[in-house]
Amino acid sequence: MPLLLSIDTSTRGCSVALHQNGQLLTSYDLLAEKSSSGMLTTLIQNAVEHAGFGLPDVDAIAVAKGPGSYTGLRIAVSTAKGLCFALDKPLLAVNTLEALTLQVSGFFDEDTLFCPMLDARRMEVYCAVFDYTLNYIEPTQAKIMDGESFAELLRRQKIVFFGDGAAKCQPVMEAYGNAFFLPVEVHPSAKTVGQLAVGLFEKQQFEDVEAFEPYYLKEFMTTVPKKTRLV
Repeated sequence: MPLLLSIDTSTRGCSVALHQNGQLLTSYDLLAEKSSSGMLTTLIQNAVEHAGFGLPDVDAIAVAKGPGSYTGLRIAVSTAKGLCFALDKPLLAVNTLEALTLQVSGFFDEDTLFCPMLDARRMEVYCAVFDYTLNYIEPTQAKIMDGESFAELLRRQKIVFFGDGAAKCQPVMEAYGNAFFLPVEVHPSAKTVGQLAVGLFEKQQFEDVEAFEPYYLKEFMTTVPKKTRLV
């Protein structure tokens, strides 16, 4: 079974984990703002060395590919690709929302649906809907939330909403009795990225390291300054 190094900087902070034989060896999770670029390489080195290995011992690099923060995803993917090139290792990519769901799915009944939400702009979130075994019920999408969002599913089945975009959606969704919002915020973590990456490694589902790009889901939005009028 492989030794996998996993990286997730999909939102604020950064997370690193090392798995062997599908078992977690070491992990680090920092939630401080703007910690991704400054601490990521240090956490990677610590995670590997504290488990008694060196970076050349790693069999593959796994990364949370998105959706999420444009800057965070770019940092994680750039770091993962750099390691793959330097160490001549394969790259594995995991959907951030799928890995986020794996953190909570085991605490609920098998007939429950799960909707991870990452904050976008205003009432927009990056989201998907999964069943208990992480099959997609609704695809990954950027969705503007209102009272009718997921209405058809909520009339039939319980949906658990979580992630840093869930709180702002609660006021427009809580009228449905089947809508359940976790009382604590769940953050993306490399621990579940690594769990899912084991299956990808076994199936040899590697990415093209040179061509791989983050799953931004939509174009990066920036503000263009107004031109100064010369008199």
